[in-house]
Amino acid sequence: MTFHYMGKFSGNVDDLPESQHEEGCVKFKEPDSPKKLALIANGISLIIYVFTLILYFWRAGGLVNKETYIVNFSFLGLLACMITLVPHELIHAICFKEDVYMYTNLKQGMLFVFGPERMSKARFIFMSMLPNLLFGFIPFVLFLLFADPANLSPVIKFLGTLGAFAIPMGAGDYMNVFNSLTQMPRGAKCYMYKFNTYWYMP
Repeated sequence: MTFHYMGKFSGNVDDLPESQHEEGCVKFKEPDSPKKLALIANGISLIIYVFTLILYFWRAGGLVNKETYIVNFSFLGLLACMITLVPHELIHAICFKEDVYMYTNLKQGMLFVFGPERMSKARFIFMSMLPNLLFGFIPFVLFLLFADPANLSPVIKFLGTLGAFAIPMGAGDYMNVFNSLTQMPRGAKCYMYKFNTYWYMP
């Protein structure tokens, strides 16, 4: 893998690196522009936030511990979630074997990696899900399994908060996984072109 940090994304998809299309390629049925993608992803993220926070406070025994009056929430876990934004993208990047490019546009809440290399469906799904598993689902499942509302330890509270906020942040990745599972036939490969993903039969 060769990593390239490209700095601020201009918003123009024509600035993204590209390669030649594969014969017979089919574009994923997905938003054509970064703004549309961000809008849909934010909507999905909001729905997931509601779900994970309900689960969190249900398992934690409420918003506040009834005996100690300590808030059942880890501000350190929330901070850690914010810090994982860059590692999240870097973990995506290490799943590439060839050139991968990282862009930022923090004013629009954008931070993403891009690579035009060809991937199998399994590797594309693995690439999309890996950081969400490490920072979101694994900590949150540990919290759900080991949380004791009567004695919520700081470590478990930290894991729960990290997971509850990190899982929704992967909404764009879940869209990629859904598209690949529902649109790519068996044996197909996919690649990124501009701001869309295409699949083809090798």
